[in-house]
Amino acid sequence: MNRRMNRHKSALAAASLRPAAFVTALALAAASAAFLPHPARAADKPAPIPTPAPAAAPAGNCPASLNFQFPRLQDEAPQNLCQYAGKVVLVVNTASYCGFTPQYEGLEALYSRYRERGLVVLGFPSNDFSQEPGSAKEIADFCYNTYGVKFPMLGKSHVRGGDVNPMYALLAKETGTAPKWNFYKYLIDRSGNVVASYNSKTTPDDKQFVAKIEQLLANPR
Repeated sequence: MNRRMNRHKSALAAASLRPAAFVTALALAAASAAFLPHPARAADKPAPIPTPAPAAAPAGNCPASLNFQFPRLQDEAPQNLCQYAGKVVLVVNTASYCGFTPQYEGLEALYSRYRERGLVVLGFPSNDFSQEPGSAKEIADFCYNTYGVKFPMLGKSHVRGGDVNPMYALLAKETGTAPKWNFYKYLIDRSGNVVASYNSKTTPDDKQFVAKIEQLLANPR
């Protein structure tokens, strides 16, 4: 009888130790995991440097609307916009901290869908509306990591006012309207004519907007 009682007490004592031992094991496992390397996150990746641009069109074949040179956002390499002569060009002033910033995704989708047919999207980051305070690297990394932007992005500049960059001065003159907010859009046809402007509320997948792009792509230069 005494032997059975002793075995029972020993079993109870062992059972009472199991939860504590289990908690200790969990703590040791968590401590070990803290020292394991964490996988890289998308946000940690720098924006890639685009492949070298094709040679610019000869000056005589470059329309006035594209006869400009700007630094590339990612590395400040000079970009002659004459390289886009003969294409349909969508020009957009962008910002990272705007209610319309998610349009980056739609613009990239538009570029991906129509680039082989001759569409190019040109992004011009600007702090004219106090919503793009970052450096060139911060802007480039944000665009790439958040929205996968691969369309050409130019250096940060002014798109309205006394210090407006020369391309936007021409766009405002041709259309009679300067950007009223971020993600204002201008379309240039294959011949270099500035044919339309669209306000910020026009989304990249707007049916009439897309139809206009398809119409311009269908027309030969």
